[in-house]
Formats: sequence, structure tokens, C-alpha cells
Amino acid sequence: MGRQNFDPARAQITLFDALLRIAKERGVKTPILEDHDRKVLTYRDLIRAAFALGGKLKTLTQKGERVGVMLPTGVGCTVVFFALHAVGRVPVMLNFTSGAMNMRSALESAGVKRVLTAHRFIETAKLEDVAASLSTHAEITYLEQVRETIGLGDKLGAVLKAAFPSSFRAQAHHDDAAVILFTSGSFGAPRGAVLSHQNLVANVEQINAHIAFEPDWVFFNPLPMFHCYGLTGGTLLPLLSGRKAFLYPSPLHVRDIPKLIAECGANVLLATDTFAAQYARSAGKGELSSLKFCVLGAERVKPETRELFRKKFGDVDLLEGYGATEASPVIAVNSPIANRHGTVGQILPGIEWKLEEVAGITEGQKLIVRGANVMKGYLNPQAPGGIDPLPEGWHDTGDVVSVDGESFVTIKGRVKRFAKVGGEMVSLNAVEGIAAQIWPEHHHAAVSVPCARKGEKVILISDNPNAELTQLIHWAQEKGAPEISLPKKIIKITEIPVLGTGKTDYQTIQKMASENADGQEAA
Repeated sequence: MGRQNFDPARAQITLFDALLRIAKERGVKTPILEDHDRKVLTYRDLIRAAFALGGKLKTLTQKGERVGVMLPTGVGCTVVFFALHAVGRVPVMLNFTSGAMNMRSALESAGVKRVLTAHRFIETAKLEDVAASLSTHAEITYLEQVRETIGLGDKLGAVLKAAFPSSFRAQAHHDDAAVILFTSGSFGAPRGAVLSHQNLVANVEQINAHIAFEPDWVFFNPLPMFHCYGLTGGTLLPLLSGRKAFLYPSPLHVRDIPKLIAECGANVLLATDTFAAQYARSAGKGELSSLKFCVLGAERVKPETRELFRKKFGDVDLLEGYGATEASPVIAVNSPIANRHGTVGQILPGIEWKLEEVAGITEGQKLIVRGANVMKGYLNPQAPGGIDPLPEGWHDTGDVVSVDGESFVTIKGRVKRFAKVGGEMVSLNAVEGIAAQIWPEHHHAAVSVPCARKGEKVILISDNPNAELTQLIHWAQEKGAPEISLPKKIIKITEIPVLGTGKTDYQTIQKMASENADGQEAA
């Protein structure tokens, strides 16, 4: 079955009402949610839990208040998310891997006065110092203590509300703010993106129109819910389309995840290329055999990863996709019936797009998008609580792409990911691609630093202890590649730093390159 039409009218609904709609369609007794604690929730369980907890959160907060959520991916975080919506509050999903300074900035820019978390999580993740730091800016509320106050009367009340949910859930409009997420901060300070109910539901509907998921498939999501990929793709997509979601708190547990995928019979895995390759290498016989395909985003899918899956698992498709927090997030993705390697797939139905020339860049143009899934705007740091709307609804992705006649997108790089060397624009993504061809078993990152003679020079950071410039030069001579496309220095480190979202941490790498650009190679 090919692409279906996207009906924007189905997205003109709140998240909680979208949950009620699919619960009615699929049946309230349908098992829909599970996590590593192995407790399975039905739609009825989820709705009751949201009303029970929501009733308590209502007494602690004000109508329309933005409430911080600092929790790992799991049933608990999902219940909190919908509990806040049940009583008309706006979740602000906090990236607990970003450090206390960035988190305090997030609280201030979003106007957050209260943060919901759990003692168990804080202790397990060793975030005591972060919690203490945040407590100077907001009230920290521990959910264990809130749940202790939920008595029999509250539970009976939740049963009644769940029986007549449309009468008891908070009134809201589909264009109201539904969540605040912060961009990954790969290249600068994270920005708060304000996404509406319509934005998130629209993206779910767009993905469903683009890819035909079987109704009984199970999604496995180890990605953080503070990132739009983990929230929309890994949590809301299955929940709001009637597929069971198995949520796991960390993508880093590479030995445990393949076993859990086998145990829960997951059919769809959401991950990054790096994590998917690690799962494939550590998987025992048959542990990933239930997968139909993996949806991979946040970084380029390497040919080596495809070959690894082909050899070990045969018919598991790797579907590369592309998105942005500001687009809720999916903009384009390959599908099982239209999987063109080297691209990030076709632009989703219902998204308008245009291309703009970028001075000095000859291969590709800047992508700008608009649609029901594109955010309301960024938080205005100069006016806490305010939103800077997008000009006529258009979002400048900052990504340099090419788009063919069938709307397949090929990423060339980000505007920020080009260096101007001797007056010519050099793609830093292309430099990383060259290194990956020569040393495919290792990870690499390229950045540029100022150069008095040529304006900028390219530095390659690699975890290959044997990487040498002479090998790059020899490769370029064999392939006829221009010398300008090669780095002028290699800095060797033990591990390429990544963010909590799985993306390369270019801020840290840039600092590393600047500090070592003129000295000897780092050990």
C-alpha cells in the first residue's frame, strides 16, 4: 500500500481528545503501554491514571501553567504527560542530560515554577546536584509523595471521570500550546520550541499517511521523551494510532535492549544509526528477529550499518528519516515500499516546502517548511512566557538539501556545517564521509577553526588511534578528490562526545578543536 492522503481535519483536536478517540476506536481494554518494569496498561488504565494523578497536580498548579517534567522514558512519564493535559497544564520536557546551567535557562525562559520528578530517578541517574541547583529556581515535586496522597476516593473519582472523560477533561483548543521542547543544542544554546496540540497530532497523522503500519505491531522506544523524536515518534505515534508502545529509559543499555525487543516481540525500533549498530552487534541469535524495520534519525545512516543488519538479520529494513524539533519533528522519512538509500526519504504529505540559495554553496539549497506540524514559535528569552511566531508560518531548517522530482530529500549539510576555505565552501559532512569511507569502524567529526592564511581550516576529530593525514591524502589522490576537501589536522580522542539525544555534540568538539588546533595531536 502506498502513501495515503493526509486529512488535516483529523489533526484539529487536542492530544487528550486524540487519546480518547483512538481508545474508542480500538477499545478501552486494548493493551497499549509497557515499560521495563513490565507492567502493561490498557487505554482505560492510562486514562484513569491520568485523571487520578491529574486531580492531585491540579491542586498544586494553576490553569494553563507550564510545568517542568524531568523523568526518563517510561509509563510514569507518559502518565504525567497526559495527567497534565487532563487538567489543562502545559508540560515542559526537560533535558536532564544538558547540565544544570542549560536546565535553569530552560526553566527561566519557559516560566516554569514547578518541576515534577521522582526520587528513584534522581538517585539512579545521580542527579542530586542538578535537582538541588534547579530547586533555587522552581519547586521540586517528587511524584512518589504525590501518589501517596491518592486515596480510595481519588481512585473512585478517576474511575468515574474515565467513564465520562469528555465531561471531565480540561477544555482546550487544538491551537493551544501542548508541550515545550528544547532543541538539541548541537551547535549552540538550546531554544524552546512551543508545539501545539495540532502540531503533534498532525505529525502523527502525516506519518500514518506515509507509512502503512500493521494494527498489531509493537513499537520499541528507548529514546528520551524530552526529545521530539522520542516523544512523537516513539510514544505519541503508537499511542494515538492504536499500536502498543514499549518504552525504555535509556538507549545506552546495548546488551539489555535486544533481549527486551525479543521478549516483547517488537516490530518497529526507533533509534539512531550509532545505537542501532550497537544493538545489532550485541544481539544474540534471534533477538532482533521480530523487527520489521528500524526508523533511524538524528544522524546519517552509514552503509556499514546497513551491511551489518543485512548479514545478521536479512530482511530488516533500515528507514532513514529527517526532522526538526520545530516540525514536531518528522519532515521526511523513507518507507518500506520506497526506501532510497542515501536519502532521508520523501517529504511527508501535508508539508509545504521551498528551497533558498545560500551564498557560496553550489551543491544544495536551504530547506524551508510550513505545515500543520510546524511549531507556533520559539520562546522569547527577553519576554519570559512570550512566543516569537514564525514569519507566515515558515520555518527555516538551516539544512542544505537537494530534493528530486519525487520529493526524496538528500541532506548535504547544515548551513553552519560548511567551512569557507580559501574562498571556497567545504562541506564538513563530506569531510566526515571521507573519513568514514577510509575508517568505517570508527566515528569521526569535522569542524572548522579560524586560519590567518585561508580564512578557515578543517579539523577532523576521530576515535581511530591510527588515523593519519597521509591516508586521507592517498584516498583523495586515488579518487580525484580536491585537496581543499581534506582536513589539515587530525585530533585523536578515545570517544566522540554525543548529546543525550544521540546526536554528535559539536559544541564540545568545536572547543576541543580550537584548543588543539595549533598544538600537537591530542592523545
